[in-house]
Amino acid sequence: MSVRRITVALCFAAGLGTVLAAAAAASSLGSAQAPALTTAQRAQLQQVNFVNSCRFSHASNDDPIIFPGQVGRSHHHSFVGNRTTNAFSTLDSLLAGGSTCDRKGHTAAYWIPSLVVNGTPVMPLGSTIYYRRRTLEPVRAFPQDFRMIAGDALATAPQERRVTFWNCGVDGGVAPSSTVPTCPGGRGTSLRLHVTFPACWDGRSLDSADHRSHVRYADRGRCPATHPVAVPAITVIYRYPAISTGASVALASGGQFSGHADFVNAWHQGRLQGLVSSCLNALRHCGRGN
Repeated sequence: MSVRRITVALCFAAGLGTVLAAAAAASSLGSAQAPALTTAQRAQLQQVNFVNSCRFSHASNDDPIIFPGQVGRSHHHSFVGNRTTNAFSTLDSLLAGGSTCDRKGHTAAYWIPSLVVNGTPVMPLGSTIYYRRRTLEPVRAFPQDFRMIAGDALATAPQERRVTFWNCGVDGGVAPSSTVPTCPGGRGTSLRLHVTFPACWDGRSLDSADHRSHVRYADRGRCPATHPVAVPAITVIYRYPAISTGASVALASGGQFSGHADFVNAWHQGRLQGLVSSCLNALRHCGRGN
């Protein structure tokens, strides 16, 4: 990294750190005196991240969170990350498995409903997975075997944009949409599905009966009292090949509104903890890398 880029990064971290420290100090005086982050400050915090490229691994009708041990019980899923994810996956089996992700030790499992075009599942080109900090408070690395689901597989109406949306990439010139847009289809402008997980945890449960109740979304940089522990905010973005105009497009879970994603923390824990400490809690934009 050049001296100029290092200087900019240090100034960014110092400036944002001052903002977060002031907000945290105000928070200690009581919620009535604790200002939420401004839109500009939240945009700054958005740049505190580390980024992972994870190629498509495999597809099946398995879902080890919803239907553990029940082969073929689920709707069709597209898996990235851990190569071994199946109905019988355990923490030990995932830790022993290989990965399509670019970072050493990144053997976590991710999956979303497959995209179905004219009745046939279309496999993604790959995925980009962001780990961000969205809270005033420093974040804690997920414990091993932590599980959660983001989004609603049964949705028949648009979900909140903070949870899921479609677009054509940053260069696609298409605003985020609850339905599948027509994309230019060139390099960097193909169809994408975004799903973002909550960033607040109850601090106790590795999972919950509905796989959602143990986590909540942060509100303007703050976690609710019921879920006080800040964790990395994961966004998974799946990229797809060009789709013909006029094609029938849906998710395997039904319609175009049912975007959702599943996550099992099977990182090699020291590697995840190191990235959380040196990137998210150091207020650094680490981007991609190993």
